[in-house]
Amino acid sequence: MSLKKQAEPATDRLPIYGGQAVLEGVMMRGSQSCAVAVRGTDGSIIFREEPLGALYRSRLTRIPFIRGLFILWDALVLGVSALTFSANTLADEEEPIDPKSMTLTLILSLSLGIAFFFLLPTGVSYLLETVLGWNSSWANLAEGVFRLLLLVGYIWVIGFVGDIKRVYGYHGAEHKTINAFEAGAQLTPESVSNFPREHPRCGTAFLLTVVVFSIVLFSLLGPLPLLIKLLSRLVLLPVLAGLAYEYMRLTSRLLHFRWARPLVAPNLWLQRLTTREPDDSMLEVAIAAFNRMRASEIQG
Repeated sequence: MSLKKQAEPATDRLPIYGGQAVLEGVMMRGSQSCAVAVRGTDGSIIFREEPLGALYRSRLTRIPFIRGLFILWDALVLGVSALTFSANTLADEEEPIDPKSMTLTLILSLSLGIAFFFLLPTGVSYLLETVLGWNSSWANLAEGVFRLLLLVGYIWVIGFVGDIKRVYGYHGAEHKTINAFEAGAQLTPESVSNFPREHPRCGTAFLLTVVVFSIVLFSLLGPLPLLIKLLSRLVLLPVLAGLAYEYMRLTSRLLHFRWARPLVAPNLWLQRLTTREPDDSMLEVAIAAFNRMRASEIQG
């Protein structure tokens, strides 16, 4: 059985998140294991592998609309682990970073992100209704558009930060490597560099889909008291995540149809902001992470 054939179960089960860029490195996730490769301060590539828990092979990952929530779990658990490893690899301090501290930092960042991208636009929408007398449907629509502008603007602005530029470069290397593998190409920096740095099953695409779906869903809600309005956004967030997952899962399987490509185009456009053209050093790290993950998958 070829590697291409063996990769299909992972793509079928959790197709949105196959990798993640971290500090000076890349994490690649398969169906049974994940591997992180980080460029060390001495120029070498340092690895860490770990098997995936039973959660990733459970029947829950096959239930439509429920399985999308595992993307959030995937990002939290594996993301914290990969970030902790990469940060410790690059740290000059002798004492390593505590994973619990990294988890708390991520939870705080996630909470601030929800407040900024979801609750702040909701407050603006409420003011449009109560102060300016806007119709609730128009106010909810304005809320969604404002949320979308916040997301795109934030991604664009942080892309000018030096460290984030490099993370975006590794993000591009991750996508190029997966694109090359799915095309059956040889995994060398020279070959992988020719592939696009956008991928339809990207976490960035997932975020954009959630925001776009929120415009539609929240626009259907009538006038609500401020507290109920804020709570509705939080309660419906898992619903949006499930809908976004199913939409991306479906459209990624329809890309061979020309009529379906415009459905994916906005997600690919946004990735032009969250990826950079990687150099050969970044491609080497992404390929190394992918090969290490695939070796574990075959042995498993």
